[in-house]
Amino acid sequence: MLLPNLAPYRPPAHIIQVRYRQYFIFHSEALEVPGSVYLVDVQEKTTVVHAENDSAIVLSPTPSNDINDPLNWSRGRKLLQIICVMIYTSAIGIGTTMLYSILQPISDDTGIPLATLNAGTGYMFLFLGWGALINQPLALTFGKRGIYLISVLGNTAICLLTPYIKTEGQWIASKIVQGYLCTPVESLCEVSIADVFFAHERGTYIGIYTLFLFGSNYFAPLIAGFIYDGQGWHWVMYWAAIINFGSLILLFFFMEETNFVRNTSEATEAVHFSAKPGAEKDDKESTTSSPVPSGNLTGTPKTYSQRLALFGGRYASNKLLLTMTYRPVILLRFPVIFWAGFQYGTCLVWYNVLNATCSLILSEQPYNFRASFVGLTYLGPLIGMFLGTFYSGWVGDRFAVRYARRTRGIREPEHRLWLMVVSLLLCPASLILWGVGASKGISWVGLVFGMGIISCSTGIGSSLSINYALDSYKDMSGEVMMAVILVRNTLSFAIGYGITPWLHMGYQNTFISAGFVGLAITMTFLIVIKWGKSWRIASRKRYWAYVADGTLGH
Repeated sequence: MLLPNLAPYRPPAHIIQVRYRQYFIFHSEALEVPGSVYLVDVQEKTTVVHAENDSAIVLSPTPSNDINDPLNWSRGRKLLQIICVMIYTSAIGIGTTMLYSILQPISDDTGIPLATLNAGTGYMFLFLGWGALINQPLALTFGKRGIYLISVLGNTAICLLTPYIKTEGQWIASKIVQGYLCTPVESLCEVSIADVFFAHERGTYIGIYTLFLFGSNYFAPLIAGFIYDGQGWHWVMYWAAIINFGSLILLFFFMEETNFVRNTSEATEAVHFSAKPGAEKDDKESTTSSPVPSGNLTGTPKTYSQRLALFGGRYASNKLLLTMTYRPVILLRFPVIFWAGFQYGTCLVWYNVLNATCSLILSEQPYNFRASFVGLTYLGPLIGMFLGTFYSGWVGDRFAVRYARRTRGIREPEHRLWLMVVSLLLCPASLILWGVGASKGISWVGLVFGMGIISCSTGIGSSLSINYALDSYKDMSGEVMMAVILVRNTLSFAIGYGITPWLHMGYQNTFISAGFVGLAITMTFLIVIKWGKSWRIASRKRYWAYVADGTLGH
């Protein structure tokens, strides 16, 4: 059963849900495997939509013929959108991590114990994840643009208020509020990328997002040290507020809404063909139900003033809004989603361990670096993160396409995970180099090199985990990313209480054990490559039922 061509008419969301449900009922005996998409047209199917710059690449998801569909935007418009997402990511990243290298001066000035300052940071990370259960459904229902702008405005206010905090309660409360306001940086940016880019190019931009997410966290301590040396810790936060407010102005004028209600899913766009490699072309058929863009798009383009609206429309019913507040927790029953969150969370653990020990190691004998010099050492992680995200993003996209050519054009989400082989060496080697090197007092050059490799491994694991989750369950990307971030940030919050006791073992023993733990966790990608598809097959009935009951096509 094919969904009818409804363009240019845009049916209400509840009508689209009914049609999804009808499709699910009629195809319940032969449901598509979530995430398995026809990416390279080696079968020469004339009915599928191809990329303009490569006639062999199949566009997934299939763009509609609506002129306001973000998938139909011009290349320049898409790039402007991704630049806005990166500006947002950088502003929030700087505002939330500027404090890392100046916690001791804050403690000395305010009298708030260092343990409380660190605990507040932990609560912020916890709410960066769990706060998405409220913020993300609101963004998917009323629009992402407004939520982004409110988030940056709120972060600006928190940065301005931080220098006036005098008590432990005020500190904890400010970090909780900041964590809640900044949740889009963790789980909404990935969905915005998926809104405007196709499957064959999505990995590159997820890699860029990962670079800016972690890169801003490494850049913030670098500049904070110099600001503190020259102007004091209060101005560290004032400059963070200035950066956020400047970003708010740019985003207000240039960031667009990317929510778009689709009348198709990966299931309705699926391409079927004979299982026999030598089958005739007549045996092949396409069930794609979206119109093939011919350059004549329909509808009226939004004016610039319409694009500036804080919330440009409503994209889901109240029932679906409520469902999205709890369904991400239910989605954790899918092994693919839980593993992606756990792997991503582990990468964040090594990032937190590095941040927790960097200042301690480099400010003591035999290095005796002052705050500004400690900040400069974060150039190593910045370079490492760039290399890691380039490898997992740009190289990953091309690897996925080449692999799909070998599997009759079908892209499986597990294909990209082979790139994690590199992390089997980088993760344990970098942790051991950092910890053992510090305990033996090796040259600071060796330690900075170790920091760079830790960061490179973090970038690879994070980017590939995000891509794996999105590729597996694209039609519920908003809720899937919420589930992934819940696992990631809960793990990060928990490890925050374990780092200090762990360090009592000494740097050498701590990081040797961390290296082997990292190796064991990284090796789990081999298990996912082996059984990941069977997990997706086992989840397909429940997953497509969720899609039929209500998604935005986001």
